[in-house]
Formats: sequence, C-alpha cells, structure tokens
Amino acid sequence: MGRIIKTESAEKDRKLLERSIVAAIRELAAQEGLSEQTYDLVAYIAVSLEAINNTIDESVAAWEKRGYWLKADRFRMEWSWTGKASEDLRKSLTNEDWGNVARITAQISQKLSRIKLPQRNRIGTPWVGVWQKLKRPDHHH
Repeated sequence: MGRIIKTESAEKDRKLLERSIVAAIRELAAQEGLSEQTYDLVAYIAVSLEAINNTIDESVAAWEKRGYWLKADRFRMEWSWTGKASEDLRKSLTNEDWGNVARITAQISQKLSRIKLPQRNRIGTPWVGVWQKLKRPDHHH
C-alpha cells in the first residue's frame, strides 16, 4: 500500500518540475545576451529533466505490479525523451553550443506546451547557482 503514496509524490514532483522548466525556458527567452543566469537556466532545465526521467520507474512500478502494462508503457513512451534531452542540453551547455541549446529548449517547450503557468510565478528562481554545481568535478553523472 505504501507504494501508491510514493507514486503520487513522484507525480507531484514531476508536475512541479514541469512548471519550473517552463518558467526557466520563459526566463531564458527573455534573456538579452549571455550571463551567468543563462548558464544557470540551461543547467537547471537539464537537471530538472534528469529528475523527471528519474521519476518514471517509480511512477510505473505500481501499475506494473497490478498488471497495467499498457498504461505503464504509454507513460514510459510519453516521458522517454526527458533523459536524452537532459543529456543533450548538458553537452551543448558545456560546449557552449547555443544554437543547439536553443533548438533543444524549443523542443522541450513543445513537449511541455500543455503546461500553463499562473500569471504570478510562485516558483521563484530555483535555477540560481545550478551551473556552478553542475560544473564541479565532484558532481558525477
């Protein structure tokens, strides 16, 4: 029974991450020129996608246990892009390939286009300092 609660928390985490990614992409689009914040935003999006990717198994485990294979497979397919997008974004950021960063964030934006952000952003700025954390050699992937 404890498993189901975990699924709900994974879903809640994912929804929060989705919204914060959309907020970060919106903020990124408003940037003029490159700044430390540009790096933070892109790093944050990459890390958040990886976090979403990490919720997938947790979310489908309960369904698979009950034999809802189709539901589990559909869910996996729906979210399978997050791992690769995270990796590509991280690589592009490290290589300062801004064209690729723009292309990937546009794709992410499309994937999350159903996410509606409230007019007032209650998310804050969770991306501040993420680039420095990501760059540290002790941060293993």
